Amino acid sequence: MAVFCTSSRPFHRHGLHLGMLLLLTSAATAQADWKAGTASVDITPEKPVRLSGYGSRTSPHEGVAMPLYAKALALTWADEAPTVMLTVDNCGVPAEMRAQVLARVKQAGWSIADERFSLHSSHTHCAPMLPGVLPFLFGQDLSQEEAAAVREYGALLVTKMAEVVISALNAQAPAEVAWGVGKVSFALNRRLPTPTGFSNAPNFNGPVDHALPVLRVRSPDGTVRAVLTSYACHCTTLSINKTHPDWAGWAQKELEFRFPGAVALTAIGCGADQNPYPRRELPHAKLHGCSLAAAAAKVIGSEMKPLSGPVTCSSREIMLPYDTLPDEAGWQARTQDKHKWTAMHARHFLGMIQRGEKPPSALPYSVQVWAFGESLLVINLPGEVVVDYGLRFKREFDPARTWVNAYTNDVPCYIPSQRVWEEGGYEAAGAMIYYGRPARFATGIEEIIARAVAALVPQTFKATKVEPGTRMPSKSGLFAPQNSSAPVE
Repeated sequence: MAVFCTSSRPFHRHGLHLGMLLLLTSAATAQADWKAGTASVDITPEKPVRLSGYGSRTSPHEGVAMPLYAKALALTWADEAPTVMLTVDNCGVPAEMRAQVLARVKQAGWSIADERFSLHSSHTHCAPMLPGVLPFLFGQDLSQEEAAAVREYGALLVTKMAEVVISALNAQAPAEVAWGVGKVSFALNRRLPTPTGFSNAPNFNGPVDHALPVLRVRSPDGTVRAVLTSYACHCTTLSINKTHPDWAGWAQKELEFRFPGAVALTAIGCGADQNPYPRRELPHAKLHGCSLAAAAAKVIGSEMKPLSGPVTCSSREIMLPYDTLPDEAGWQARTQDKHKWTAMHARHFLGMIQRGEKPPSALPYSVQVWAFGESLLVINLPGEVVVDYGLRFKREFDPARTWVNAYTNDVPCYIPSQRVWEEGGYEAAGAMIYYGRPARFATGIEEIIARAVAALVPQTFKATKVEPGTRMPSKSGLFAPQNSSAPVE
């Protein structure tokens, strides 16, 4: 299958209409208050290491199909403290590594507040495993040498992430910042109801979010310096045992071709129950990435909304309670399960109890909210968040000014909505085994998260009224967690 990108030469700016010129002129004073810096670093492993994402893998990676990158964008409004966005081609960077990056940045002389720093994992399933993320993905199949390689790569990644953030901060120069929204449609809901539960197959009637928010940073002379996009879709086009950033990496490559000298960054929206289609072949990743880049370039070439400050950043840690945990006898019984992941998971928590330790009853979870003046609301959520959250927050706040990211600052597990929790299946319960969590969440975590986000959102974004009956209906019926021979992602 041959796939061609939509452009054969760099993107050229066309003449501006008079109305657009007047708009840009009126915003010139505000735009002059921005400084921006970008940086990029290659994070492709130089030594063999087990890739994350699929529990069916049995050996370290077998080569490089496409390099992996970490990229940073630093923005400073007027005399405020900087705000930094870091994107990483990895299945999931844990909160502990993020904290190490911030500490190293501080040692270099830049004190970035926790709430002003966002780390976005692309969730590609063709990048190295990291300590603390999906720890039970491979059962007991990871050798001591492989575990050491995972730790070594993790330490190297922390160093490189800190370096790229510091480089972006040091590179800040006057800039213009604007944003807009396009559309791309290769994501489909992957939860197809069947008589026995839910299968990992395209559900053409399931909820999706095809919005493509785009942030553009330009030099005062109009040169594009950075493009940040976000799309609600898994990076699971590929399952090869070679490094590859999937469609997100191809989108960045194509955007950087269209805008020479620019740094393209990719975040992931609430796409935990969304897969790219078609999939499983290398040309498919290129197809999806190029289609996203073309849609983003169309936004960039149109009239975008100028952003101004102040940039108000806030965060709040909440606790998401787990459902009822098994007692010692229950864990003991599960150690005999034929599903090796379930048995290993049970042995872990049985061991805790036998050592006198208490399994956790809730998950610490930090939500982050940024407001760019009255122009843009950004909601950053950790974990594999299903699409219902992004759709809900855009309904509850102003849909024309709201941007929702998932896989941000930590990837502790799946975050199901109430609808998905009631339906059951992999995203609702089954995946918790691979993430090493003791049980699925208790009912009601969607409302806990929604209340925490609402408490941080400035009043100016709450003017839009929610029409009665707009919330997605929940389906009745509760399914038991499904066991499978391997994670279904």
